[in-house]
Amino acid sequence: MKKFVLLLLAVVLAACSTPAAPTEQPVAAPPEPTATPVVIVQTVVVEATQVPTQPPPPEPVVVTVVVEPTQAAPAPQGPEPAQVVNDDNAPIMADNTLGAGWFVNMTRTGNNLSLRCQLYKQITFSVTPTDSNITQVDFYYRVQDKGTGAVFEWQNAGRMIPDANGNFTLVFSGEDIKADFRKPNAWFDYQFIGSSRLGGVVGRSEKIVQQVDYSNECPQ
Repeated sequence: MKKFVLLLLAVVLAACSTPAAPTEQPVAAPPEPTATPVVIVQTVVVEATQVPTQPPPPEPVVVTVVVEPTQAAPAPQGPEPAQVVNDDNAPIMADNTLGAGWFVNMTRTGNNLSLRCQLYKQITFSVTPTDSNITQVDFYYRVQDKGTGAVFEWQNAGRMIPDANGNFTLVFSGEDIKADFRKPNAWFDYQFIGSSRLGGVVGRSEKIVQQVDYSNECPQ
């Protein structure tokens, strides 16, 4: 036992006498390379703003004015026979040929005669004799029924009134027509008969027919 203790002590002493191994200095880790920042330049192509295109100015319009020569006035012609003219501002004149050489300027103030329509209740007739022997003029009339075609007898409406210029005038009313001749739709025909101072007939106009309408009421 004593030997064992001595042996153990010897081992311990031997161990203590052995120099300690030098401590290994830590090796510094090599520095890692630092990442160098890379600048990336990106080229951006920016298109230039296009200048708005102005519309082209409109082409000028050329207006050609054609001036026609003034038409020459027609050459004057000879007098034409008088015709029936319906003018509200002037008397209506019958054709002078209907005067049969005895009368001219045969006028009336309307083409409608009515029994009860106030607007057409009367017509004024005028005439001028061409023969100086005619000193008085009688006005005759008759009625033709348009519906039946019946023609009634001529009636003497009386003597026309003379003036200082040798003209004769008569105002005829729708009420002057005989009651038996008052048809609702008819023609009013008339004639001038000229006589001398002694009463003898000198000349007659033609019968002026189908130029004046007669009605009992206002015409439609």
